[in-house]
Amino acid sequence: MAGREREEAAHVRLVRKLRAIADLTPEAIRAVEALPLRVRELPEGSDVVSEGDTPTECCLLVDGWIARYKLMKHGQRQIFSFHIPGDIPDLQSLYLKTMDHGLCALTPAQVAFIPHADMQDAIRRHESLRIACWRDTLVDAAVFREWMAGIGRRSAYERIAHLFCEIYVRLRAVGLIDGGGFPLAITQAEIADALGLTSVHVNRVLKELRRDQLIATPGRYVSILDWDGLRTAGDFDPTYLHLRSAADENPS
Repeated sequence: MAGREREEAAHVRLVRKLRAIADLTPEAIRAVEALPLRVRELPEGSDVVSEGDTPTECCLLVDGWIARYKLMKHGQRQIFSFHIPGDIPDLQSLYLKTMDHGLCALTPAQVAFIPHADMQDAIRRHESLRIACWRDTLVDAAVFREWMAGIGRRSAYERIAHLFCEIYVRLRAVGLIDGGGFPLAITQAEIADALGLTSVHVNRVLKELRRDQLIATPGRYVSILDWDGLRTAGDFDPTYLHLRSAADENPS
């Protein structure tokens, strides 16, 4: 894909994501489409931004998956969130100077970097864009609360069922669902790091979800066989995602 085409794809991703959570005026959409972007290809495992950095750009994920994470002093990793195309996982860097966590590419990723000054100018000039970005940070906080509740009070079976429901709904909201499931871009070890489990425990729960005929996992793909059953198993209510579409309808 040529440079100009990559930039256009990035703008499309960003507009689609913001419109999934808020109304944008035509003027705000044009302002988003005019934002200057620097698109980079990042290899799997590389940091998009690291803890302690003082970035002057925020990043838009165009393709691939990114995790927000923190390394503990003995080398253990805690993943706080998974990010899909259209997300701006470091939007807070517009106003918080120093990163207190890192962002890592879980897959080969295409990332568009937006200068802070240009993003701040667009936000100042367009109220609907300012509201959309504010809503995006609030939704991030809502996801953190839901994950904290899950790690603190849900069983491993419930946590993984809930995570798969969340991933499905978020991907569907931005038009990235193919049929009744989704490519599983994350490994069992990454699921473990996100949900406070071991890889062995994750493997055992996946077997239980397949045994109960809630999902199938052919290759690196999660096929949802019983959406209502999976939602019930994970105690999943999509309200906390604050999406404007009917993304929680049954997979087809």
